[in-house]
Amino acid sequence: MKHLVALALIFLFTGTPPAEEKTGLCDDGICVVQFNAGFNAANEVTWLGDLKDCTTATVDIMEDPSLPTDYKIVVVPTILILEDGAEVARFQANIMMTMETTQDEVQESIDEIIMSKF
Repeated sequence: MKHLVALALIFLFTGTPPAEEKTGLCDDGICVVQFNAGFNAANEVTWLGDLKDCTTATVDIMEDPSLPTDYKIVVVPTILILEDGAEVARFQANIMMTMETTQDEVQESIDEIIMSKF
């Protein structure tokens, strides 16, 4: 019991809440999130809203400096597919900060997640 209380106190005072709790991103269902930054707006993925069977969001990492750490973003844009707040797929830009991943590839990942439930 002492260990459980000590562990709870450690998390309470030193732990950062999980990213999905902190930001409220995609807590339910399948969600596709594009992480980008204002300085890279020219390379924003424009087809995100055309994806089917998911919700979408675009996040500017400059607006909340904790986001790159919380979601381990090392390059922008980065697209994450989250299911109930947990990451299930990641697509990152190339060294030129442009996304080579296509809408079809992301949609295929979404479709696979849906089909895996059957």
